[in-house]
Amino acid sequence: MRSPIRRRWAITAVALMAVLGPAACASGAGTAEKAEAAGAKSETRSVQHELGTAEIPLEAKRIVSVSVSMTGHLLALDAPVVASQATAPGPFTDGNGFFKQWADVAAQRGVQVVYQGFEADIEKVIAARPDLIIGSASGADSTAKVYERLKGIAPTVLFRHDNLTWQELMTKLGGALGLEENAEKVLAAYDRRVAEVKGKIKTPEQEVVVFRDNNTDIPVFTAESAQGGLLASLGFTIHPVEASLAAESTKEGGGRKDIVNLAQENVVRAFGDSSIFFAGHSPEQIAATQAKPLWKDLAAVRDKRVHDLGLDAFRIDYYSASNIIDRLEQQFAG
Repeated sequence: MRSPIRRRWAITAVALMAVLGPAACASGAGTAEKAEAAGAKSETRSVQHELGTAEIPLEAKRIVSVSVSMTGHLLALDAPVVASQATAPGPFTDGNGFFKQWADVAAQRGVQVVYQGFEADIEKVIAARPDLIIGSASGADSTAKVYERLKGIAPTVLFRHDNLTWQELMTKLGGALGLEENAEKVLAAYDRRVAEVKGKIKTPEQEVVVFRDNNTDIPVFTAESAQGGLLASLGFTIHPVEASLAAESTKEGGGRKDIVNLAQENVVRAFGDSSIFFAGHSPEQIAATQAKPLWKDLAAVRDKRVHDLGLDAFRIDYYSASNIIDRLEQQFAG
């Protein structure tokens, strides 16, 4: 026969098991749920980019842009950008070194400057605590040479921003980040605006040339450039520069399809009777170029068919493209 004490211990043990059993099960379930949640957070997608393949978070929370040229596209996508590379303050940029066409949007969203200049500051990128790094594989803000160091901080994706339109780049970024719907909405709204303006304006009879005057070679934007594509979408005809008149530039071009470099002495032969559009110049710079000896002989200068696409027309993204369309609507109102 069991003693009363042993019976009391047995009863107590059973009672404790009854109380602790569900709690223990719940604790086990919680652990499983946490593990599952942790697993969900670690889920990634494979993204091919210019320097390879990256496994990036399905839902990035802290994107650091190491390309000021990419940041405008990311903001238009409503991507969670927390910091961006910046250039020096100047005609194209605000006090932070962000391009003026989207600087206000960056300020509203609290985007910080991760570093200024075109030399990547690895320590400052680390301090920004990114879970994804987006950068460029072309242009002055390319970070291709430090790609290995960047991907050691967080998954890193580098795309080129030349030789394709801003719409194509936005589509690529949207697909990489899982923001395809955002990209589609932005592009659809932009296309509606293009159709609206195209129906209102009267384009010139002459072909058009879009360019920058560097005072040495002249980068002329082809029909394959973002600038040329924008004008073509509104009904302008882009004048092609003869290959025999092209020149190699030490600053821009170099095998690119979006730019043909032209020597100053060939400007009259290359432009012919075309109307001309300055991209990325101040009114003072435009006036100075027109006053130069060769330029005064251009039919466009003589006939006052000189147009200004705006300071923000050199780097085309959704914001600058929208600004350019507004200007063209005003300049060519039918």
